[in-house]
Amino acid sequence: MQLLVLGGTQFLGRHVVDTALAAGHSVTLFNRGQTRPELYPDVEKLRGDRDGNVEPLAGRSFDAVVDTSGYLPRVVSATVAALGEVGHYTFVSTISVYDDLSSPAFENSPTAVLEEPTEEYRSPAYGALKALCEQAVLERFPDAFVPRPGLIVGPWDPTGRFTYWPQRFLDPGPVLAPAPPGAAAQVIDVRDLAAWIVESAETGRSGTFNAVAPPTTRAELLETCRLAAGSDAEIVWIDPEFLVEQEVGEWMELPLWLQDPAFAAMLSTPVERSLAAGLTIRPLVETVAATLEWIACGEAPTDAPAGLARDKEQAVLDAWASDRSLR
Repeated sequence: MQLLVLGGTQFLGRHVVDTALAAGHSVTLFNRGQTRPELYPDVEKLRGDRDGNVEPLAGRSFDAVVDTSGYLPRVVSATVAALGEVGHYTFVSTISVYDDLSSPAFENSPTAVLEEPTEEYRSPAYGALKALCEQAVLERFPDAFVPRPGLIVGPWDPTGRFTYWPQRFLDPGPVLAPAPPGAAAQVIDVRDLAAWIVESAETGRSGTFNAVAPPTTRAELLETCRLAAGSDAEIVWIDPEFLVEQEVGEWMELPLWLQDPAFAAMLSTPVERSLAAGLTIRPLVETVAATLEWIACGEAPTDAPAGLARDKEQAVLDAWASDRSLR
């Protein structure tokens, strides 16, 4: 195939490019050239900006297009309008498009509605904007493939939302964890998602799918990280109410912890449709091992936005121990 990747040098897009090249496909990248421009020296690179300069795409035809970087419906509409003939289109969406994540969301569940006009996608409007992006793609490509990932994890993740946990077990001392141990935890290895995207382009798969692994438990995920890191650290399970009292923030400050009832089912999304359609999930231990290898290479960001600072973690652990001793 001649494959166009919109983005392609940071995280998911990078893995899509690697997978496609390994399969023998020809790849073209369209991006601004600001993130790792030295990557893929033998790949065609079209420099432009989806927000205002899509001229390099004008009239270009491809066997398949993979959009990993569409966040604003106006920008997505301009991109699809610029393209020539396209055989297959993949738009990477998100499970955040669902209107109600307090209970399990299936692919036919209602999507969020944008209450007020905004283009601030790093906000509560993120899901509603992505839903509008889906609509913009489907207007031109009604047979598009629309995976809706949950938390994408693995090497080259710039956020730290999963990397925090295996990395934390490389350091000494007890590890703070949000109770209960049996709470749901759900991720998808970026390599599994990339492989499914490329295979879907090859086979012409269409439709909308929740793209995430079956849920495990928080205890199993953390224990897998602990064992893979070769750590004997104690995992200290702390009541979520106490964490709130200590002003520990959910999700970004303490990854994979969601206390807000509005997001109660975000880490237990139904995936039967995706598994039946060929999504293959590797064992969690392989994801953790690959993440640890990436960390060991010194490539993981040291300033990732997610993660609990060590001094704050210790302060909360000390306060928890003191609270326990007084009871």
